Amino acid sequence: MSHLDCLSEVHSECTDGAAQRSVYLTFDDGPHPFCTPAILDVLAEHRVPATFFVIGQYAADQSSLIQRMIAEGHEVANHTMTHPDLSKCGPGEVQRELLEANRAIKTASSHASVRHIRAPYGIWTDEVLTASANAGLRGVHWSVDPRDWSRPGVDAIVSSVLDAIRPGAIVLLHDGCPPSELQPGTGRDLRDQTILALASIIPALHDRGFVIRSLPQDH
Repeated sequence: MSHLDCLSEVHSECTDGAAQRSVYLTFDDGPHPFCTPAILDVLAEHRVPATFFVIGQYAADQSSLIQRMIAEGHEVANHTMTHPDLSKCGPGEVQRELLEANRAIKTASSHASVRHIRAPYGIWTDEVLTASANAGLRGVHWSVDPRDWSRPGVDAIVSSVLDAIRPGAIVLLHDGCPPSELQPGTGRDLRDQTILALASIIPALHDRGFVIRSLPQDH
C-alpha cells in the first residue's frame, strides 16, 4: 500500500496568491525535553506555525511541552503511542497504538484537538488507514524529506528543503527520536542540526515568497 490515500501536499483551490504559495512544517518523534523547546523557540521567533506528530509515550511524560505547543498556536497530532511499524502489528494493536496516543495527548492538554496522524516510518496500509478513519484521524504523509534524522549536516538539510520546496509542500523534520532508537545519554545535541537548519529555512522560505501555514482544518 502506498501513501497515495494520505495527504502529501495541500492543493489550494483559493485564488489568493499567498494561499497558493503556502507550505507546511511538520515535526515527528517528539516531544523531546531539550530539542522540542529549542524548535518552539525558533518557530516563535519567526512567528510561524507547525504540526507536531508526537509519540504518545513521550507526550505523557512531557505534558508541559504539549501545552506549550497548543498555547503557541501549533497543532499536536498523533504519531502512535510507541512508534512501531504498524504494518507488522495486528488489527487490535494498531487500534490501541492510535487510541492510546490520542488519550495521552488529550490527557496532557484538555485543549488538544487531535485531527491528523502520521504512520511511523511513513508506512501506510489499508488497515492503518481504516483504523485512522475510525478514530477520526486523517493520514498525513509528506512531500519534502531532508532526512534530518540522519544528521547529514546543517547545510545539507537546508539545501534539501529549498531544492524540493513548492507550493503546498509538507516538510518532514524531527524534534525527537523513537523510543527503540534512542541511545542512552542522548541529550541536547540529538537534533541540533535540525534546529540550526530551521533557523535558516524559515527566512529563506519567506524570501522566496512562501507563507508557512497550519494544515487546513478540512484535512
